[in-house]
Amino acid sequence: MARIGIIGSEGRMGHALERAIAEAGHDCSGGVDRGGDPAALADASDVLVDFSAPGALDANLHAAVGAGIPILVGTTGLEEKHHAALDSAAGAIAVLQTGNTSLGVTLLAHLVREAASRLGDDWDIEVLEMHHRMKVDAPSGTALLLGEAAAAGRGIELAGHCERGRDGHTGARKRGAIGFASLRGGTVAGEHSVILAGTQERLTLAHHAEDRMIFAHGAVRGAEWLLGQAAGRYAMGQVLGL
Repeated sequence: MARIGIIGSEGRMGHALERAIAEAGHDCSGGVDRGGDPAALADASDVLVDFSAPGALDANLHAAVGAGIPILVGTTGLEEKHHAALDSAAGAIAVLQTGNTSLGVTLLAHLVREAASRLGDDWDIEVLEMHHRMKVDAPSGTALLLGEAAAAGRGIELAGHCERGRDGHTGARKRGAIGFASLRGGTVAGEHSVILAGTQERLTLAHHAEDRMIFAHGAVRGAEWLLGQAAGRYAMGQVLGL
């Protein structure tokens, strides 16, 4: 039985995580939210799971490093400076960062990478996602994860090949581009489709989240896997042995 601490405990994912931890037979060592002390939580835990906000990441990583325990970061909306902080922390502890903790999405990303690696850049790639009306970032972390998987399959950098927010007279689609479209509304937990459109044929790989608990169960699975891992930066694919 592991002691799992929750950062972002008052959010929807925080409450789902508390339930998932109990269902997996582990102990929830506590939780912190905005204004809380992650260092005290880290001292009482074997592993931390962070679903808070990008602005809290530095303090959360510092707490994990100070306690010498691993941390799983599922916070989305991260920027380059946040990834630099993750890399730095990974020099001292095991860090698993992902845009989505669903095991199904993890496998989907693997399939997207495989498809992109086998189909030429004459196949257009579009990533379509929809989430509930309260989501604040776009494209979603999962959409970016899938875009990165497609780019990795093609051996390119996503940053130099993505197209977002098309509006007005945009001109023809660039060959090899990876496009993104974001929809918001209702209470949708998360829907993602990766469309590979060729000449007179189209392949769609998709995932539909029906309940937020899938992310919580995946996060607990990832936290379990992190226990005992050497310092380094890890991804959800490694949890599934991909």
